[in-house]
Amino acid sequence: MDIYIPRLILYLLLQVFLASLCLNTSSIVKSCMEEERQALLNFKQDLIDPSGRISSWVGHQCCGWRGISCNNHTGHVVIIDLRNPYPRPYRNFTEYEESCLGGKLNPYLLGLKHLSYLDLSLNDFQGLPIPNFIGQLTSLSYLNLSSLSRSATFVAEIPPSLGNLSNLNSLDLQHNLLSSKNLDWLSHLSSLKYLNLGGVNLSSTRVSWLHAANMLPSLSELHLSGCQIGGNQLPLSMPTINFTSLLVLDMSWNNLINSSFPKWIFNLSSLTKLDLTGNPLLRSTLNELPSLKSLEYLHLSSAGLNGQVPKFIGNLCKLKSLGLASNKFDGGIQEFLSGFSNCSFNRMESLDLSYCGLVGKLPTSLGMLKRLQHLNLGSNSFWGSLPATIISNLSSSLKALDLSSNLFNGSIPQNLGQLCQLVTLDLSSNLFKSYNIPQSLGQLSQLVHLDLSENSWGGTITEAHFINLTRLELFSISTDRRVPIIFNLTDYDWIPPFKLRAVYMDNCRVGPGFPIWLQSQTELLDVKLSNAGISGAIPEEWVFKISSQIKTLNLSYNQISGRLPFRFNFSYLYIIDLSHNQFDGPLQLSSTNTPILTFLSLSYNYLNGTIPSSICNIQSLCTLCLRNNQLSGKFPQEWSLWRDIGSLDVSNNNLSGNIPTSMGIPRSIEILKMGNNYFTGEIPSSLQNCSDLDRLYLGGNKFTGSLPFWLGSKVLKLKVLQLRSNFLSGNVPEQLCNLSYLTILDLSNNNLSGAIPKCLINLTSLVHDLKKGWHSPEPNGDPTTLTMKARQSEYSISNAVFVTIIDLSSNDLEGEIPEELCSLVQLGTLNLSMNQLSGNIPSKIGNLLLLETLDLSQNQLSGHIPQSLSSLTFLSHLNLSFNNLTGRIPSGNQLQTLDDSSIYEGNPSLCGFPLSKCPEDRDNVPESLAEENKDHGDDDENLGFYTSTVLGFIIGFWSICGTLILKKSWRYAYFQFFDNIKEKVALSIALKVAHIQGRR
Repeated sequence: MDIYIPRLILYLLLQVFLASLCLNTSSIVKSCMEEERQALLNFKQDLIDPSGRISSWVGHQCCGWRGISCNNHTGHVVIIDLRNPYPRPYRNFTEYEESCLGGKLNPYLLGLKHLSYLDLSLNDFQGLPIPNFIGQLTSLSYLNLSSLSRSATFVAEIPPSLGNLSNLNSLDLQHNLLSSKNLDWLSHLSSLKYLNLGGVNLSSTRVSWLHAANMLPSLSELHLSGCQIGGNQLPLSMPTINFTSLLVLDMSWNNLINSSFPKWIFNLSSLTKLDLTGNPLLRSTLNELPSLKSLEYLHLSSAGLNGQVPKFIGNLCKLKSLGLASNKFDGGIQEFLSGFSNCSFNRMESLDLSYCGLVGKLPTSLGMLKRLQHLNLGSNSFWGSLPATIISNLSSSLKALDLSSNLFNGSIPQNLGQLCQLVTLDLSSNLFKSYNIPQSLGQLSQLVHLDLSENSWGGTITEAHFINLTRLELFSISTDRRVPIIFNLTDYDWIPPFKLRAVYMDNCRVGPGFPIWLQSQTELLDVKLSNAGISGAIPEEWVFKISSQIKTLNLSYNQISGRLPFRFNFSYLYIIDLSHNQFDGPLQLSSTNTPILTFLSLSYNYLNGTIPSSICNIQSLCTLCLRNNQLSGKFPQEWSLWRDIGSLDVSNNNLSGNIPTSMGIPRSIEILKMGNNYFTGEIPSSLQNCSDLDRLYLGGNKFTGSLPFWLGSKVLKLKVLQLRSNFLSGNVPEQLCNLSYLTILDLSNNNLSGAIPKCLINLTSLVHDLKKGWHSPEPNGDPTTLTMKARQSEYSISNAVFVTIIDLSSNDLEGEIPEELCSLVQLGTLNLSMNQLSGNIPSKIGNLLLLETLDLSQNQLSGHIPQSLSSLTFLSHLNLSFNNLTGRIPSGNQLQTLDDSSIYEGNPSLCGFPLSKCPEDRDNVPESLAEENKDHGDDDENLGFYTSTVLGFIIGFWSICGTLILKKSWRYAYFQFFDNIKEKVALSIALKVAHIQGRR
């Protein structure tokens, strides 16, 4: 017992000593040098901190301030870590911006003589140059001034003073707009192990980047992605290689074009990661890659490779990650997989062969990659079913599976639920035809991302499909079947086990009521429930819960009624589509509720009242669609507040008054649709400022005045000009001929006069196929109303690309139809009806080989119909009625199918099918009849032949027999003649018979 007492006392004394040491250390951490504390406070003065990250920089204990760390023994400040802490800025960019530091960097940092770690990355200093004083912080071993991709925190030349940081181990300047004409400063950083100059412009540097990097013997990671390095800046050989300890080389997204691959790379025997993505390399230059035996990461995506998938890559037995996406390979991947048979142990964890043009079925040998965690075969042409054996072999490792945009069909294997580690599953855009989606999906307990959209799913979905999906954050499903997928939940009040952040469902019935399971999802950022069979009002409690974070909301093509849900504050909402519903009441919307809204579609509802001027305060708005409502009153005069507006559609309402003169102030407008309202006055000249105007629809209003000349002199990018059904007058200005991109010109139903300009031949898009230049800033795809084949039809933007129209009908145009119109060979519809046009139809009208509609009715045209008209094989609607046309209607080809006589009525001098036959067809009967009979000709002509034959017989018969009956002497002489003939014939026969018998 006495032996253990000293030990116990010794133990207690040791504990007291350690406790006092910890207390002493704690006091040292919290204290700091006054000179350094003051330097930090002065440095803080020029910083902008909207989120209050450095609000803790108060008091005397600066070592406890946020982002500041001191040496435990000396108390000197050694670390400043002010990196933006916001995770994943792409998830909510506004919150990310609010957490950025800004302002400027002042030289008070030089008061921190012992500073070894400085991280100011992912902030926003709005394009400042890197301060020269940074190069005087000679104690630095870590410097990170990197930015979020292309946000340009720092710009201009990299200061050569950074070469003074001889103790630097890590330097990261990526994603800034920096350049360096002289990299000589880099060679002085002899201790550097990590260098990232990603995005720095090295295209004009006077010192070779490779020469500078080769002076860094300790370098283990070199990142030069997107540095604009050309092939002439990549030497094929080096006399000596000093950075032999290099483990990572990233030269992706440059312009490395060489006839052979640089030999010095194959001397980097320690290299484990090589990224040459986005360089137009030659396949023949890669044959020596297997010599890099230590390679674990190889990315050659978008490298211009072709031919077979390289088999020799299979000899890289330590390879863990391989990226060959966006190349053009032949055949399948069987030969590539066979290359791995040379390796006794396969280590592949990530394989990306997306966008490679691969075809065929998935080989079961894919299952040999038993350690595979990420497999991306998207956007190829793989077909057939998904082999169940592959799933079984990869069940213990696979975390991400992307088979999207292929040709897979059949059913999903039931053993899909065995992929117990799966986090991401993307089967979108295939030909899967499962009538019932397998319930085994519900066993993927690790699943976060599930995309089943754009297939031919059918049947029902129940709670069993989600039973264990506790981590699910994204769910996307849609079907192209006419019969939608049915959500058949046995429990109406079912609450799913997950909290979704994004849900995308199209053509899936979840209604008729607003589903309880969806109302339970209160963390949603993106919602699409299009054509979901939902009716009734949107639950306000649910809207309130998601309003603070929701970014996109699409509830289009339902039967949702009630008032618009805009009384809540949608701070981050930038896309909302509530079109094709039954919302009513006034439109109440302002920047207070939706400060960053960029896209708004409320078309095809029952909204009434006026368009509030407060909507113009939403300065971020780019697309506004209020089509097909019951809105009235004038359009807001505050139009000019929309600085970035690109598309506006208020057509098919009851709006009136003049178009605001401010309409041309935001020059960004590309699509303007204000048709079928009651707008009056002249077309405002301010629109000539909209130099990017692409499509202009003002038809169906009450505009007066003449056609503006600036339409072809100031606004030159127009593809669609629709001004039909107004009260416009005057001539068609020749300036319109300058619209070389124009494909639809509709000026019908106005009071235009004069001649049709011959210069319309200059409409280049109607001469050459230039449809590839079309693009649409209308993501909702609201239709466009066009008049074709004598009726109005709605065309989606994707289909409107292929429509070409010139419609000048129902005006007072006069003169001849210009022969030059026959050169517009891309034209699909030509309507010149109901004018005062005269002269002949152009003889070369048959050159318009793509013409489907031709309407020249109700004019004063004369002469013959050109024979070339019969060569129009696509012609399906023709109207030449009520003119002064003469002669025979051409026959043959497509015209034979247009057998409606109304096409030609009102032309009394026309003849031929389908009208009555021409006079010349009734002459020269015998020859024509003989030929027609021989060839089974026309029935009417045959009937005429038979009739004339019978009449001839009757006339011949009665002319002889009638005379014999009426004249007795002739009758006696006639029968006397036949009696004499009869006696002579009988005597002759008797003599002949007697002679024959005598010879026998």
